[in-house]
Amino acid sequence: MRRIDKIYFFLLLLVPLNNYSQDVNKGNLIYNNSLSTKESIKDWVLEGPAKIEFQNNWLNLYSPNEEGHHVFWCPKDFPGNFIAEWEAQNQAIDAGLCIIFFCAKGLKGESIFDSSMPKRISGIFTDYTKGAMNDYHISYYANGRDNPNRETANLRKNKGFNLVQTGEIGIPVQSTAIHKMKLVKSGGKILLYIDDKKVIDWTDDGVKYGKILEEGKIGFRQMQWTHFAYRNFKVWEILENK
Repeated sequence: MRRIDKIYFFLLLLVPLNNYSQDVNKGNLIYNNSLSTKESIKDWVLEGPAKIEFQNNWLNLYSPNEEGHHVFWCPKDFPGNFIAEWEAQNQAIDAGLCIIFFCAKGLKGESIFDSSMPKRISGIFTDYTKGAMNDYHISYYANGRDNPNRETANLRKNKGFNLVQTGEIGIPVQSTAIHKMKLVKSGGKILLYIDDKKVIDWTDDGVKYGKILEEGKIGFRQMQWTHFAYRNFKVWEILENK
């Protein structure tokens, strides 16, 4: 192989390393919550039969007696372009499933807490995936009793429960380590990193599954078998390149 060909081949190998994330930088910090005290979540909204406790500056979320699924919503409306980070730790490795909802809004663009929206009190999944709202969601810990040891992270676009990407392994099912989560939404580009490892990388073309979803709410969902702890939820604007 000629020297110039070797150089070209080497450059081709480097292309995948120069991924999209390198072009996305944090702008202004627009939300910062330690999730460490009852006072810190006074405006958050819990849907479904769950209990919230605080231990060692961590928010613990679970359903007593595994009564039902649940969603815990941050009250703030976030822009369509953002970088969100938080920490998560499994407290019960026998079973569970964790999801992050984002860009959640009513079908007509109204707030998901608008008085015109149907009530969501039981945590039934179809209320969030086939009901009166649009959103994206990623399941990043997947060890449900109905589907044990799945492990792979899945990205879906709703309304419709459309599976748009099966990604890499998310949080390992037997892990009790503290995991650092990073979610990036920039235009149609969606990335999820766990401990700096990219597990989701998908671009919404705004055509196949409807228009690209923009501003809206972010919420943490757990299936009834789940007990996770969370802390240090932060969201930044994306710094626009000039």
